[in-house]
Amino acid sequence: MTARPVEPPRPVTPHAPAPHPVGAPFEGGVLTEVTGVPAPLTGDALSDLLDAVLAVAGQLELPAVLDRFVQVSAELTHARYGAINVLDETGTSTTFVYTGVPTAVARMLDHPPHAQGVLGQIPLDGALRLDDLTQHPAFGGWPAHHPPMGSFLGASVKVGEHVYGQLYLSEKEGGGPFDAQDEERVVALAAAAGVAVANARLWAGAARREHWLRAGQEITTMLLEGVDEEDALAHIARTARQVAGADTAALALPGLGGELFVELADGYLGDELTGLVMPRDGRAWTALEEGVGLLVPSLSTSRTVKVDQMRAFGPAMYAPLQSSGRGVGVLVLLRRIGSTPFDESDLATAQSFASQAALAYVLAEARHAQDVAALLDERERIARDLHDLAIQQLFATGMQLETVRRRAARGVDATELTDIVEQALDNVDSSVRQIRRIVHALRDPDAATGLVERLRREASLARTGLGFAPSLLLTLDGAPLTPGDGEAEDQLDERLGADLTDDVVAVVREGLANAARHAHASSVVVRVAVRGRGHTGSVEVDVEDDGAGLPAVRERSSGTGNLAARARGHGGTFTLGTSPSGRGALLTWQAPLG
Repeated sequence: MTARPVEPPRPVTPHAPAPHPVGAPFEGGVLTEVTGVPAPLTGDALSDLLDAVLAVAGQLELPAVLDRFVQVSAELTHARYGAINVLDETGTSTTFVYTGVPTAVARMLDHPPHAQGVLGQIPLDGALRLDDLTQHPAFGGWPAHHPPMGSFLGASVKVGEHVYGQLYLSEKEGGGPFDAQDEERVVALAAAAGVAVANARLWAGAARREHWLRAGQEITTMLLEGVDEEDALAHIARTARQVAGADTAALALPGLGGELFVELADGYLGDELTGLVMPRDGRAWTALEEGVGLLVPSLSTSRTVKVDQMRAFGPAMYAPLQSSGRGVGVLVLLRRIGSTPFDESDLATAQSFASQAALAYVLAEARHAQDVAALLDERERIARDLHDLAIQQLFATGMQLETVRRRAARGVDATELTDIVEQALDNVDSSVRQIRRIVHALRDPDAATGLVERLRREASLARTGLGFAPSLLLTLDGAPLTPGDGEAEDQLDERLGADLTDDVVAVVREGLANAARHAHASSVVVRVAVRGRGHTGSVEVDVEDDGAGLPAVRERSSGTGNLAARARGHGGTFTLGTSPSGRGALLTWQAPLG
């Protein structure tokens, strides 16, 4: 027999009027509560029980604990049918794991069992043993399609002082009733199962906290790396939903007019929630202003829910995003109607995650403000450079030309004005060069960065589009560059010059972008080789992939057209063809150093 978890509808719910007194005999059966100790188990029976206890206690994951518990309980007592019914505080079934009942039959049953009727007679301690449960006064009949059952043995599984669930065993093999030794085995197994369930809960809680912690670290890294704010918020919502086992995650953030809006929602009915305004006296505002998370057993049955769209959900959890007393927003996690409610441990870990995400969000805002300040400082520097260098020099040139004009008006010999005019022309040329340098620095902040560092940055940025890091191989006069060889890196920059360096970087960037868009490759190699100096030297760039290769009919793209134009501008060459290996494409760009 193999125990399998199954969703409602579930097997057996014998319905009942008032409970029958425990320990009272009745016609056709025996109702007993184990209060004494039956005859002690010995020999093979004791060994079998110990093996069964170890089999249950050896599981770490809760579904495996329940599955194994039902299976060994049925095997040890020779029961045809076995099940454990996990109950919530109201006695409603939340999980039902069974063995013996065919899956097709289980799916035809109309509702999950409740701890009522005969099942409601199972004591908190000990066991309920019946020769024929249909003869019990509390028996109310079988649900449709339910297989007939006679002998019955039930026991409570307790975690601490609380009943976690109930074990049901029925139809002892051979047609006889369960005996006192079966009771002892079941009670011992139920106790072992209670400990195993507690351990599985602890293990699951630790794993869940680890997942929350890892998720928080990922969010922090994303925001501090400068990822787009909207992408980061979407990642927060998606990660929180997955880790919490929720169906929907929503982020409510302050917006225009001081309102609290659902900025984005991920999961079930996410589109319907996006853009909703949270009422001022609602739970989201309460969590934001008080900085304390909230749990709701079911929004669908709550009388205080004022947003109709929220009534489509059952359990809910509100975790404030707070940093240093400042409310950044609220993380709302939702499950569908009928799902298991969130508990206090869920709330504690979600609040920790929300706080970490809020801190990263605030730090990202500070970084953005710092970037804006740096941009303003750079604009002021450019204004100073233009004023102190180019503009002042142009002003001096204007003064020189004014002198020429006045002397020419007095009839001075033109040859005397030649030196002044030449100086003015030199000043104009110098001003033009200075303005070009300033504009170039404004367009390309990496102008002062070396070739090697810029190529490594391009390779790192290409990782996102490719799904892996491309290989980067640099050689100088045939010798590969080693990391940290500053002298060789300086020689590269000196031999190429600023303009050629910019073109090499642009070629590598375009080659990697083409591989990411079209190649579907598993590897990409970028090779940059510099040989010689001046007009006799050259630089060659190869970008080779092992992807799909070039299509039979290609349209000329602007990207490859730009690469060809850059090559012609230096008197070089550009080709795009099949890789020598016969698989993938090879881009080759070459130019002289002069």
